[in-house]
Amino acid sequence: MRIAVVDGQGGGIGKHIMERFRRELPPEDVEFLALGTNALATSVMLRAGANEGATGENAVIYNAERVDIIVGPISILLPNAMQGELSPKMAEALASSTAKKILLPLSRAGVEIVGLKAAPLPHLIEELVSRVKDIINNKGS
Repeated sequence: MRIAVVDGQGGGIGKHIMERFRRELPPEDVEFLALGTNALATSVMLRAGANEGATGENAVIYNAERVDIIVGPISILLPNAMQGELSPKMAEALASSTAKKILLPLSRAGVEIVGLKAAPLPHLIEELVSRVKDIINNKGS
């Protein structure tokens, strides 16, 4: 199974996700692709354990359909998120991808999602990793 971790700016969220994946998912079952909106984010996720990395608009668009699962903050689906680093074309490619999307309810793009419980980032990442593990164990369902 191929999993894309998408992040931008400093890559901190992607780094924490990647570290948890590496601790909890068997390496023989998954391959991790770090997709950064900038080189720093990609580099940070690679150091955290991604198998491969790619940076920028074309890399995100190209790879959106070449993975089984996409993870990251919900802002990866919002045009011009991450201080403008996430282009409208990137958001469209990620949102339109047939890959399953497991997203963290974090957004600084002026979007509020009502009905979600407030939880610290480590707890949200724990839930994200748990959900991805369920998908892998059930072979994609």
